[in-house]
Amino acid sequence: MAEIPAAFAHWLHAVFVAQFDWWVALGFLAQTSFSMRFVIQWLASERAKRSVVPVAFWFFSLFGGMLLLIYAISRKDPVFIAGQAMGLVIYSRNLWLIANERRAMAKTD
Repeated sequence: MAEIPAAFAHWLHAVFVAQFDWWVALGFLAQTSFSMRFVIQWLASERAKRSVVPVAFWFFSLFGGMLLLIYAISRKDPVFIAGQAMGLVIYSRNLWLIANERRAMAKTD
């Protein structure tokens, strides 16, 4: 039973320390950027007292998604690459729709 904590400690070291390099650092930065979109959305919703998806959500999605795609390409992970690439299309489209809506509203003012 005593070997379980030692084995777990060895696994943690192998996963989080031994293989740590520039790409892993980029991956953590990318994941943090991508996760910030949820924090932004949550804070905006709390302020409005209703569910809100602010424009910053889509910018964090796009930036974090691009960094995660770069990371996935470096890791040669086809599932991760496909998922992030599709997400970038959706985030870009949402930003495009928001920009079009704002242009239309500016014309009517």
